[in-house]
Amino acid sequence: MRAFFQGAFYFYKQIISLLSASATHFLPLADKNSGSQRKHWHNWHRLPPSWVNPLLILVWLIVGISLRLVNLTAKPPWTDEFATLVFSLGNTFLSVPLDLAIAPDILLQPLQLNPAASIGNVIHNLATQDSHPPLYFVLAYLWMKLFPSDGGLVSLFGARLLPAIIGAASIPCVYVLGKVAFRSRLVGHLTAAMMAVSPYGVFLAQEARHYTLAILWVIGSLTCLVIATRHIQNRTPLPIWIALFWIGINALGIATHYFFTLTLCTEVVVLIFLAWLQLQTSSKFSLLFSPPWRRIYAVAIGTCVAGLIWIPTLLENENRGALTEWIRGSRVGLDWLSPIFQALGTLIAMISLLPVESSQALVVIPSGVVMLTFFIWAVPILLRGIKIQLQQPESRMMIQVLAGVVISAIAIFFIFTYFLGIDLTRGARYNFVYFPAIVVLLGASLAVCWHPPQMETEQGKNGITSIGKWGISGKKAVMLIWLMGFFSAVTVICNLGYQKYYRPDLFVQLIQQTSPTPVLIATTHKTYVHTGEMMGVAREIKRANSLQNPLFLLAHQDRDPNASTIALENTLKQLPRPFDLWLVNFHAPVAETAKTCVTSDTQSLPTVDGYEYELYHCQ
Repeated sequence: MRAFFQGAFYFYKQIISLLSASATHFLPLADKNSGSQRKHWHNWHRLPPSWVNPLLILVWLIVGISLRLVNLTAKPPWTDEFATLVFSLGNTFLSVPLDLAIAPDILLQPLQLNPAASIGNVIHNLATQDSHPPLYFVLAYLWMKLFPSDGGLVSLFGARLLPAIIGAASIPCVYVLGKVAFRSRLVGHLTAAMMAVSPYGVFLAQEARHYTLAILWVIGSLTCLVIATRHIQNRTPLPIWIALFWIGINALGIATHYFFTLTLCTEVVVLIFLAWLQLQTSSKFSLLFSPPWRRIYAVAIGTCVAGLIWIPTLLENENRGALTEWIRGSRVGLDWLSPIFQALGTLIAMISLLPVESSQALVVIPSGVVMLTFFIWAVPILLRGIKIQLQQPESRMMIQVLAGVVISAIAIFFIFTYFLGIDLTRGARYNFVYFPAIVVLLGASLAVCWHPPQMETEQGKNGITSIGKWGISGKKAVMLIWLMGFFSAVTVICNLGYQKYYRPDLFVQLIQQTSPTPVLIATTHKTYVHTGEMMGVAREIKRANSLQNPLFLLAHQDRDPNASTIALENTLKQLPRPFDLWLVNFHAPVAETAKTCVTSDTQSLPTVDGYEYELYHCQ
């Protein structure tokens, strides 16, 4: 980790001078005095101009991939990642016995490499047991064949490496989006720089899930939207290859995650807004049937066809309701305000996230104070940058388009939450649908900070041009915001931010310290989510290899809670004593046989994220 920080700071010093050197080639809002800065370029001015741009992109890519690879396997996998692992291997959770005491190896069997499995098995198992489209899982199936097993199980490093690489690929892609949107390499570079260190981007890239691939498609689709906007403005036909590319990107996005359709909904809102603007400037309704709009209608039709082919799969899947129960539910009192704070928290964490999730007040309080101070300082600067961009005729429309994507996405989230009873704000990862738009808006604002117009700056006592009221120059403001993102990314990779919902490693340590006798770990089971919870524990037990003959019981529960109670009762009668019974996330009446055991006082034991437990000593 020390070497990582040393390398990171070395890069930081170099890229600042490189960005200054390259900025003269692509100033969107140039300060008339910026030519005086050339003497501070150090040796970068010796590079040919054609080298500076790709070299700087390479720097952002190196920073981004480094952050995404550090501590890649340090955090244990959680239930959703187990779903990725199992289905990507062509395996199924149905092979795990229910209502029986089983050994860890049996529970972990779906995580073993399966040479007989095919892509057809991957697609079939997803269609019948999961609620996601198959594109990413098929790619992961092919990818994980490149990695040997890890202790007889699928390689967690290999599974997480794929989304990490895809997440890093989003850095040059979002550069293209920023550059195309604002016709400015500076905006593109600052957008790529913020994507490289975004704590939210790092969080998604370090999980064996499909969100980084979905982000790539969002970037591609938004790029097409930006190009289409320019053609609508100029009233020129959208090139056929752009239309076909847009349809293809949208089809791939839907085949990666169904929530990609929310991005498409935001694009529809933006296009309606553009049509309204055009009708305001011209009373001719026939404009809506002009060449650029006809091509856009063709894109819409092609995208609808690509989406409709998944409807039968969704309707035939009987598990989709049970798998999404966690985002459904009623609210009372202050619970109605929770979605607002959840959405705001996710927005904040796209830029900055210090260890405010720590269990220690001495860490939480200073972190909260620093974050609050940072946003009190940074938000006015960023809003000023957006305001200035809105005043520029060449960038006003792009700010409106990207802001429209963000605002409409948040509005859709709240419609689902408050009117349909599906709280999308509970899953921070779902915000991938508008995340790239946030980063590009951030890059556009920072471009103003880097080279503020003369009228927007203040001359300090030392002759230093400052931005805002805190006496900090625009370039230093950009550096501080980037550094905050960098340290926030480090917070995530150290599991101090965006902490894992489940900590089976800590739970297994607790069992080792508390139970000298064999153990039975029992939980109620409804879906493979609960199987994944126990897989996490079994995997840690296998890695530790210190418990005596541990057993697991997945007591299935459909609608009758007593079914789990009966399964536990039958199992307890068959096991030889002594043993310790750990009821983990057990949501059913406790069996009568368990009540004959000595109940342990768990209040003196530590809590473990994701695992609510009761302990019984059965003698």
